[in-house]
Amino acid sequence: MTADSTVTTATAPGAEYADTASAAYRSILQIIESVEPRIAAATRKELADQRDSLKLIASENYASPAALLTMGSWLSDKYAEGTIGHRFYAGCQNVDTVETVAAEHARELFGAPYAYVQPHSGIDANLVAYWAILATRVEAPGLSEAGVKNVNDLSEAQWEELRGKLGNQRLMGMSLDAGGHLTHGFRPNISGKMFHQRSYGTDPKTELLDYDALAAAAREFKPLILVGGYSAYPRRVNFAKLREIADEVGATLMVDMAHFAGLVAGKVFTGDEDPVPHAHVTTTTTHKSLRGPRGGLVLATAEYSDAVDKGCPMVLGGPLSHVMAAKAVALAEARQPAFQAYAQRVADNAKALADGFLKRGARLVTGGTDNHIVLLDVTSFGVTGRQAESALLDSGVVTNRNSIPADPNGAWYTSGIRLGTPALTTRGFGADDFDRVAELIVDVLSNTTPEGTSKAKYKLADGTAERVHAAAAELLDANPLYPGLSL
Repeated sequence: MTADSTVTTATAPGAEYADTASAAYRSILQIIESVEPRIAAATRKELADQRDSLKLIASENYASPAALLTMGSWLSDKYAEGTIGHRFYAGCQNVDTVETVAAEHARELFGAPYAYVQPHSGIDANLVAYWAILATRVEAPGLSEAGVKNVNDLSEAQWEELRGKLGNQRLMGMSLDAGGHLTHGFRPNISGKMFHQRSYGTDPKTELLDYDALAAAAREFKPLILVGGYSAYPRRVNFAKLREIADEVGATLMVDMAHFAGLVAGKVFTGDEDPVPHAHVTTTTTHKSLRGPRGGLVLATAEYSDAVDKGCPMVLGGPLSHVMAAKAVALAEARQPAFQAYAQRVADNAKALADGFLKRGARLVTGGTDNHIVLLDVTSFGVTGRQAESALLDSGVVTNRNSIPADPNGAWYTSGIRLGTPALTTRGFGADDFDRVAELIVDVLSNTTPEGTSKAKYKLADGTAERVHAAAAELLDANPLYPGLSL
């Protein structure tokens, strides 16, 4: 661990009960091995692989052993369709407790009036949000106009008319190449099939979000839903401005903060940069920068809470009670002061990583970062994003290729590499470590050349992978993953 680092392995998640966790995992794996040894072997190998690689995928992190162990319980065996106190199955009193505790932590952590913790993933959370908005703004007025309380009370003709209105609404979200997400209205995704969609982008010169252009486009398009948030935009967003735009055109502001929820929870993003006080509905995953189990949640104002609360059966099936329990544990962890210190290190480390690239002559989209994401334009190295991703993986650096604004290589091969700091920050990496990571990445890309005209094939100069692997191992050994945990 470098001298600049402000976290030690002794304070890494789970370090204080490593011996107990080790015994628990050894017992669990022995039981699994007795039934299907290949699964036990793959599980052990996954931990080894994660320990031995520089994980820079912005959407990944390392959950604590407490959160991970919570998922492996008999809560998995219980069906609990419905919501707290209103289930379609009997015997759900313990699930009610689990969901109540998880929702309580979510409300307190984010300062939200209402929290819904059932979504299984980010896309489920977004679907719940979209349909809750449609139910509130289209379905409820339609029922009132028809003089009925339930869709089942509509005549066939009335129902077909309402279905037509539900399926003919407009949505605006950030374009994919500017950093938006597939679930923000793109045609290959169900969100693009649900809505008449239009994208807003970034300024062609600065690559920064252009609020004036966004406002002009919203005035012309008049969407029912304006979506804020991103998956590959390396800057902060002024959500107060987005709310002003939404209010002006009569739109509901929905913010997908899946990527930066940890920075909101950790009070790195406050005021106008905190989406929760400004959005009508906010969605997120519970992993990524929030460092919990894989899953989703929805936060909402009172206006939309009743509709969100009907996520099951509106969109979802039975909630995963064991995952809701793990969400409760992770959200409780995120309410501790140590998490705020972690979140600040995530942002500080991203800046150190960006500065490391810039001083070595690399080009970054928007010229830097002020969140947890660094988006590296690899065209100056003469390779595609896919070639860069593969060459880095050969060298022990795990990243993902990503589009850049006006990407000449399209969404499959891409021209960029997206990098995130949450996972390695969890391991204890500091600013000097991330500067070294930038150096290693530049080393790999400078020694990678395309093979022929292929956008996928490449050649890595002899000795590069071995050299970078060895250097990465030094960083990883100084910042162990799940320190003290042995299988």
